[in-house]
Amino acid sequence: MIPFNVPPFVGNELDYIQDAIRDRKICGDGKYTKKCNEWLECNLKTSKALLTTSCTHATEMAVILSGIQPEDEVIMPSFTFVSTADAVVLRGARPVFVDIRPDTMNIDESLIEDAITEKTKAIIPVHYAGVSCEMDTIMDIAKRYNLKVIEDAAQAIGSTYKGKACGTIGDYGCLSFHETKNISMGEGGALLIHDVNNLERAEIVREKGTNRSKFYRGEIDKYTWIDAGSSYLPSELNAAYLWAQLENANEINENRIKTWKKYWEGLRKLKESGKVEFPLIPEECTHNGHMFYLKCKSLEERTALISYLKSHGILAVFHYVPLHSSPAGSKYGRFYGEDHYTTIESKRLIRLPLYYKMQEENIEKVIQAVKAFYGIDVL
Repeated sequence: MIPFNVPPFVGNELDYIQDAIRDRKICGDGKYTKKCNEWLECNLKTSKALLTTSCTHATEMAVILSGIQPEDEVIMPSFTFVSTADAVVLRGARPVFVDIRPDTMNIDESLIEDAITEKTKAIIPVHYAGVSCEMDTIMDIAKRYNLKVIEDAAQAIGSTYKGKACGTIGDYGCLSFHETKNISMGEGGALLIHDVNNLERAEIVREKGTNRSKFYRGEIDKYTWIDAGSSYLPSELNAAYLWAQLENANEINENRIKTWKKYWEGLRKLKESGKVEFPLIPEECTHNGHMFYLKCKSLEERTALISYLKSHGILAVFHYVPLHSSPAGSKYGRFYGEDHYTTIESKRLIRLPLYYKMQEENIEKVIQAVKAFYGIDVL
C-alpha cells in the first residue's frame, strides 16, 4: 500500500535527541527550543516565535492574547480543522463561519465584512493546502474595524503571500509540526508574534501563567503565578527532532513541490478534458507543496475513486467535513450567509499521497491509477 503520508525523517534527529538527553535538559526551553525559535524568526522574518505543544495550543494562546471573551465572535471558514474553532469556543466565544472560495478553498474575503457585528473581535483566515488567503483585503478589513487577525498557517510553513511568509502578516500566526505536516516534531507547533510588546504575556501564558521564563533568564530572583495560562511548552526532545527538520526545511519543501509538479504534469490531461479540477495557486502566492488534491464531479465519483485507488494499493483520502454541519458546530457556532461552496466543494475533494522523498515509481503508480479510473491513455 502506498501510504497517504510518511512523517519526514532527515537523519540527524536521533543524534540531536541523544544530545538533548546528555544535556540533562529535556523539559523544554533548552538549546534546541531556542535554536528552533531563532530559525523561525530569522527565516520567516517574524518578530518573535515560540514553540508550542501543538498548533491547537498556539491558536489557543493567540485567542487568549487577542483578548477574546465570552459572547465575542470570531469570523473563520467552516472548511477547517476543529482546532480553529475549538480555540474560540474554549474562551466562551462564538465561531462565525462564512463561505469559502471554490478556487483556493480559502475563506471568501469578500464575505467577511458583512459578517461583522458589534461582537466581532477577530478574523482567523486558514491558509488551506499551503496557499495563502487574500491577506491584503483581510488586513484592510481588520484595520478598519479594529479586529485582530490570527493566521491559521498550520499547513503553510514556507509559503508566502506577496513575498511575506504565511503566519507573519496578521497579529499572530499559528504553525503546525504534526507528523502530517511538511516539517514535523511528531506533535508540536509554534506561535508567531507580530508585536514584540505582546511577548512577555505570551511567555507567561505559555508557562502556566507564571513568569518562569524571566526567572530562567536571570531577570528576576523568583517566579510566581501572575496570570491565567496553561502548559504550552513542548519537550526539548521534540524540539531536538524538529531542529534536524528545520535545518533541512528548504530541501524538504522543494522535494514536496517536485512531487506536486509531477502530479500536475502527469494528470494535466484530466484537467484539460474537464474530468477533474486542480488546485489554484494565485499569482501573488507561493506554496510549499503541502498537498495535491483533485476535485471530482460529485461525492459519488470521489467515493468510487478512493475505493478504486485503495484496491490498487494506494491510500488517498478526503478532508474536512465542514464544521457548521457537525453537532458541535451547530451548538457553538453559526454560519453567516449562504453555503454556496463550503459543503459541495468539500464533498468533491480528494487528496493524493504526498510526502518527503516519495519514490518516483510510487508517484507514477498513483498517476497511472487515477488516469485508469477516468479511462485516460494509461501506459
